[in-house]
Amino acid sequence: MRRALDMLYQAVLVLAACCLVAIALLVGAQLAGRILDGTLALLHLQRTGFIILSLNEICGYLLAGASFLALAGTLKAGAHIRVTMLLTSVGEGVRHYLETWAFGFAAVVSGYMAWHITHFAWVTFMFHDVSSGVLRIPLWIPQMPMAIGALVLTVALLDELVIVVIRGRPSFRAAEDSISLAKE
Repeated sequence: MRRALDMLYQAVLVLAACCLVAIALLVGAQLAGRILDGTLALLHLQRTGFIILSLNEICGYLLAGASFLALAGTLKAGAHIRVTMLLTSVGEGVRHYLETWAFGFAAVVSGYMAWHITHFAWVTFMFHDVSSGVLRIPLWIPQMPMAIGALVLTVALLDELVIVVIRGRPSFRAAEDSISLAKE
């Protein structure tokens, strides 16, 4: 089970990275088209007029997808912002209680968020809702990575909750402690 969960977290991180690469490639292509057109204009040649329609909209969708898809992987890596100042100032017993409560509460909130994002994507799919830009993109397509990311985050939070209850400390505590020690 541990191996399957770690592969899931790695897979969504790869998808998040693919979204960022797609943004870079699209913006790079648009920039190259503008540079080419500028060069052709300087040489008094006909411009290509290359443009990627709805580029801002598409990049916004990709960025939202990358952000949500990266949530679980960054949590498991200990890269989320946490209140470590508070946690390091209390004893291990209180810290265990606070972390158990925090992961439990976060899992409930994340599950609630995942449910509503998934339901919203389903409704937009059923009603054939499309974007209002030049390219009429079905809105369920950019909403799906958000739903997947929220669902996998909920799984990761539940995973950490179980780990904290069984082991007494989150899986990323060693990485977190090494960062804290480096600052002293």
